[in-house]
Amino acid sequence: MEGQSAVADPAVGGGYFDAYAAVGLLAVVGVLFIAVSFTANRLLRPVVHSPEKLLAYECGVDPVGEGWAHTQIRYYVYAFLYVIFAVDAIYLFPWATVFAAAGFGMATLVEMFVFIGFLAVGLLYAWKKGVLEWT
Repeated sequence: MEGQSAVADPAVGGGYFDAYAAVGLLAVVGVLFIAVSFTANRLLRPVVHSPEKLLAYECGVDPVGEGWAHTQIRYYVYAFLYVIFAVDAIYLFPWATVFAAAGFGMATLVEMFVFIGFLAVGLLYAWKKGVLEWT
């Protein structure tokens, strides 16, 4: 018995594919739940067509003019800067927990200063280009 390798008995600890079967079953149940929900919605909702129902809804105010509106590009830049700093916050919180762990102090400190340095360069570039001025 010494030279034999241990083979997992499917009856004792479950087979390799049992975990995949559980995930597959959960996916099938999820898809069925969504399909049943949409079908019930289609069957139970009232269908009343009216001209008011086909109008664009703008916060309770009747729409005036065309549906196309021009949005200035600077709002997209503000949104992009927000996303950059939100990602920064996502990386700072886990870094703070790893920094406190033994053996990671100096390496994680240097890595985070490099990361914050890249963000600072991006912020300085945006400031130099005048993107951060609200006009």
